[in-house]
Amino acid sequence: MNALPPIIRILKAQIQRNSDSNDSRPASYLCSMYNTNDTIIALSTPPGAGAISIIRLSGNDALTICNNIFKGKDLEKVESHTLHFGKIFDPTTQEIIDEVVASVFKHPHSYTGEHVVEISCHGSSYIVKEIMNLLLHNGARMANAGEFTMRAFLHGKMDLTQAEAVADLIASESKSSHKVAMQQMKGGISAEISLLRQDLIDFASLIELELDFGEEDVEFADRKKLKELVEQILEVIKRLKASFTLGNAIKTGIQTVIAGKPNAGKSTLLNMLLQEDRAIVSEIEGTTRDTIEEILNIEGIRFRLVDTAGIRDAHDKIEGIGIARTMEKIQTSAILLYIFDVSRTTSEHLHEELDAILKDQNNDTKLLCIANKMDLNPNLNIETYIDGEVVTKENIIPVSARNNMNIGYLQEKLLAMATDGQELGDHAIVSSLRHYEALKKCEENLVAVIDGLMGGVSGDFIAMDIRQALHYLGEITGQISSEDLLESIFTRFCIGK
Repeated sequence: MNALPPIIRILKAQIQRNSDSNDSRPASYLCSMYNTNDTIIALSTPPGAGAISIIRLSGNDALTICNNIFKGKDLEKVESHTLHFGKIFDPTTQEIIDEVVASVFKHPHSYTGEHVVEISCHGSSYIVKEIMNLLLHNGARMANAGEFTMRAFLHGKMDLTQAEAVADLIASESKSSHKVAMQQMKGGISAEISLLRQDLIDFASLIELELDFGEEDVEFADRKKLKELVEQILEVIKRLKASFTLGNAIKTGIQTVIAGKPNAGKSTLLNMLLQEDRAIVSEIEGTTRDTIEEILNIEGIRFRLVDTAGIRDAHDKIEGIGIARTMEKIQTSAILLYIFDVSRTTSEHLHEELDAILKDQNNDTKLLCIANKMDLNPNLNIETYIDGEVVTKENIIPVSARNNMNIGYLQEKLLAMATDGQELGDHAIVSSLRHYEALKKCEENLVAVIDGLMGGVSGDFIAMDIRQALHYLGEITGQISSEDLLESIFTRFCIGK
């Protein structure tokens, strides 16, 4: 028995290696578009004239290449994380191009884990072009999209979820999206996933040990404790999955389509929600011939509002195209605001209209029925429209868009529908569809583990399901990945990041 702990440690290490056998860090070196032996350069600030532009270099020869065109201190001899004033010059003509500040970050204490130099020059497009040409002529090459962050990932400076968070941080347009990206960059999701994965590896090592002693009919893994562990992990996975509704809403925004009959008040509602005269409002039916899209921000959640052409039998070809686009937008909507005029629409008419547009509708679309122009029929009993199935007490809202009646409540309702009542706290939030899909597949395999334990199946089948669960957890953080996946992720970055 004294030899048992070392055996288990060896098996745990082997399982870790097996589950990470497709580890992206060495494998990604095979990807020709990310040759890490090169020194790469890119403009890290937006192109165009400005006060300052920053040109970034990264690679083994970054300091040497920069030294060739930099008059000032020897950048190879200075301390890391220091700034140095000097001049950029053309070695061939000795012409001075600009006075600059060179920021030096030496391997391994840099963003990429390599030598990094950032040249801050004046923001003239001519100066930037000349400096970059000099760097290229001295041995650097242009970086591919996301290659700086790819190198940071390859050198272990961050895992895949943190690398993806860099892109999310750059794209963040609200306080909420910024907060979610920062949580992910600090390793919020990674920490939870790594803990789950390690717990599974610990038990998997005992299951694997049993397989090696199969003929002796021994059990090293306590089935009851394994079941309890898997159930605990499932609870965490379910919580992370549930957070995707909020995370995705914060990250990508919610497509919210305003639809209804002509003159129901769609454009007036859009204007009131936006608090500006964005759409033309007229008593003439069919004013809106095409879709109008605007962003509404409610407590950090972005709603992509789409005002559409009124739904009716088209009077001409142009209107027909507009109505067809309306139906397309309805089919792809996350939230449908169906607005109707209470002064002209009976309960029967409303249900006929909804039946016609919802018959082929995506089941995931959430419906809000907007009973508009209540100022024209203030004594109306709104409950006459409720059928308990399509139109319910929870999804019908009486409003007067013209008079701003209940617009605040409508915004509250939109926010609740988008977030499922969740609040943005300090806990990890899943905002990536890739992470959500991996968690979903992991959950399926862990449920299979529970079923196997309950059904008394043999250890090799249980071990197989645990390995698959480990695989999908590893996919999230990048411990397991493919070149196609990495290329898909990093090519969405801007060139200078």
